[in-house]
Amino acid sequence: MNAVPAPSIAFAFTIETESARDIAAREALLDRAMGPGRKRKSSEKIRRGRLPAEGLAFVARNEDGRVMGTVRLWDVEAGDRRALLLGPLAVDPSLKSAGIGSALMKHAIAEAARLGHGAVLLVGDAPYYARFGFSAEKTDTLAMPGPYEKHRFLALELRDGSLDGAHGVLKAAGRRSEATKVAVAA
Repeated sequence: MNAVPAPSIAFAFTIETESARDIAAREALLDRAMGPGRKRKSSEKIRRGRLPAEGLAFVARNEDGRVMGTVRLWDVEAGDRRALLLGPLAVDPSLKSAGIGSALMKHAIAEAARLGHGAVLLVGDAPYYARFGFSAEKTDTLAMPGPYEKHRFLALELRDGSLDGAHGVLKAAGRRSEATKVAVAA
């Protein structure tokens, strides 16, 4: 099941690979944590109709097995470069500052590196993500589709130079969802 024990904190949880049984709980959590506008974000345009990158979708569960946090990474292209787009990262609002988001980030980054990916991109709060190594330094020549705040577009190279020469608007890459495959075939 790929369970990873959480760091020692007051709230016990494990991080596991997301499964099909987590979909409804994950969607409800995202609605609670991010509100009704979450599906209008530029990042969502890239994710729509796609599956997360292979092996890079995780949930945090409490001792009762309830989903308390989620993070996913998505295959994207930036010009001739491949990378991952992280998001959404969300934690149950009642458990903010319990270490769940940080543990999910560290786990997702470590797994992406272990699987050989070169870089992770995201749109988010720079002071929060800086502690994981993200900055806007490598995103000057990149853009998100649709509206976004440029200073919030951040990158982390897992391999030095992975984003050197990358330019253009991010595009979805990787696996399509079954619903998208059916619609395209029709």
